[in-house]
Amino acid sequence: MSRRIAVVGAPSFTTGFRLAGVDEFREVRDENKESELDEAVEDVLSLDDIGIVVMHQDDLDYLSHEVREDAETSVEPVVVTLGGEGEGALREKIKRAIGIDLME
Repeated sequence: MSRRIAVVGAPSFTTGFRLAGVDEFREVRDENKESELDEAVEDVLSLDDIGIVVMHQDDLDYLSHEVREDAETSVEPVVVTLGGEGEGALREKIKRAIGIDLME
């Protein structure tokens, strides 16, 4: 079964993905992140046809402890964060998601 990519974040973060053809978004404006980001992440994590959820690394700070833990430990879909200081964990997340280390 083919899986899709979902992107969660501010419109300034999601625009490039939209231009690249990604069609599943949960846009949360910066001023609403504290009240709306948890629900947006929970929503995409519950979708059966999503294989990868892309977020900005800094947005993890707005998530409640429970939702952040769900996002960080989710295997299907795998949550990939970009920007900030978390990009070093991308290799480990890909390895966890597909079961092999592509860099070896």
